[in-house]
Amino acid sequence: QFENHMRAVAGLPLGSTELLRPTAMINVLGQPSIPHSVLATQDVTSHWYGKTAKPGRKMGHINVSANNLHQLGERLAALAEILPEHDYPGVAATSTQLILN
Repeated sequence: QFENHMRAVAGLPLGSTELLRPTAMINVLGQPSIPHSVLATQDVTSHWYGKTAKPGRKMGHINVSANNLHQLGERLAALAEILPEHDYPGVAATSTQLILN
């Protein structure tokens, strides 16, 4: 995504937009850290922006990938067990939708 943005700005031909793997991003808002157990979930990575924590401020994000949408839903469901709904709204609902579809 970012590479194609840079290509467009530079007037270069755009690259492929083919989906490589289903991936979901969970924003980390106002939290100075995430539970360490999140990173024990398969195919989960975190990205931090080096900002001072403030309520509602985007501090970073968590990416979770899978081989298919059902598996992605299962991984999100595992994360929903770890991440408090009030800090990470929608993770559980999204996991349910992916598993059911």
